[in-house]
Amino acid sequence: MSTSPAGPPPPADGLLSAARRNLRELAHGLSHASHPPTPPLANAPERWQRLLPYALVLALAATFIPVTITVLTSQYGLPGALAGALGVAQAAPLLMLAHRPLQAWWIIFPADVVGALVLLARDPGQHDSWPWPPPVLIAYLFVLLALGLRETWRTAIAVWVMTAAAGVVLQIVASSDRDAGSALLLTILGAVVLVIGGVVRERGEATRRLAEQETISEEERARRTLLEERTRIARELHDVVAHHMSVITVQADSAPYRIAGLPEPAREEFASIAAAARESLGEMRRLLSVLRSDGSEGDRAPQPGLDRLQQLVEATVRAGLPVKLSLAAELGEVPPAVDLSAYRIVQEALANVVRHAPGARTQVSVRASRGHLNVLVVNGPAPERTSPLENAGTGHGLVGMRERVRLTGGSLDTGPLPDGGFRVAARMPLPPPDSPSAPPLSEDL
Repeated sequence: MSTSPAGPPPPADGLLSAARRNLRELAHGLSHASHPPTPPLANAPERWQRLLPYALVLALAATFIPVTITVLTSQYGLPGALAGALGVAQAAPLLMLAHRPLQAWWIIFPADVVGALVLLARDPGQHDSWPWPPPVLIAYLFVLLALGLRETWRTAIAVWVMTAAAGVVLQIVASSDRDAGSALLLTILGAVVLVIGGVVRERGEATRRLAEQETISEEERARRTLLEERTRIARELHDVVAHHMSVITVQADSAPYRIAGLPEPAREEFASIAAAARESLGEMRRLLSVLRSDGSEGDRAPQPGLDRLQQLVEATVRAGLPVKLSLAAELGEVPPAVDLSAYRIVQEALANVVRHAPGARTQVSVRASRGHLNVLVVNGPAPERTSPLENAGTGHGLVGMRERVRLTGGSLDTGPLPDGGFRVAARMPLPPPDSPSAPPLSEDL
């Protein structure tokens, strides 16, 4: 087996081209801010927090403008007009640090260099600091801190390199009698300030990303819980619908034998109804197999209803929860879906009491009123903080209750009580008294 010769390797990126690329990236970082022109606390909940950055930069400008002018006139002997122009150029852009720190640096840095050249023409005094006077140096550190908090590492490094290079060039230009100690001091302190600002910025971004991920995880968890609960409800309601379809099939198949003298078209119609019902049952079984694609097995016992509420309450009482049941003697015709939903709502409400308020007295009431079935579960506060009696529930709490009530076209009202208890009230519609009732679920389905 012959192989074609490999082509020549791609040319390596030389040092010169890599240097040009890095310089272009540095120039882009210095000319384009990496953040929108908004202050750091623009999304803070409190008004005073949103105004805090503006108050800080206003205080900086109000402090450094007069101090810089005073130092330049008294210590360096500059004329008042020249000192005023330099002081304003070197300190007034501090007002921009809240929203545009990079643009502020582009004004302050050239102003500081021009100020150093102006001072170079003056005779050095005994205590003169050159090329950066003390107020200029301190104000510049605030600029570097703002850059570190808002800009990327590439931009911060480019600013630091330009600052250090300016100090070196000024030292070369100056005569030997000039001590450029402030240039070295600014280079060292500037690196420290930029690192601190960058670390604080990255920590804030990491915290923000973590909060976003937690929010997304909570939303995904809630969505998954809702889908799981809907799937579980669909599995349970399959038995209810399958029972009715089975009854339709049996009635259609047995009609020719139960009703004498049926004409042939009627027999064919009943046979068609039975075939359609059997086909629907097959489709429902295939649908249920999809819902059980996780390998879980379905319950073979009949679905519970209001007739088993007494057993549920007795089992809960034996578990240590004082529960009182008030069940109306005559509820009328309750549809199977409402019957199952009412039982599950009471079951989940009692499970929540066991988990969150063990030992609390609980009242369960089921009544039929004005064409609706009203289910009310009210518990008082727990007598004392104890460990939960059980750790696993039958569903997903209020999510499952809400979905069951929505399925029947009813409404659900839940919430804490003033005394520390909790209330669950479900209202589900019942069929009119003259509507045909559905046959009860048989135990052998």
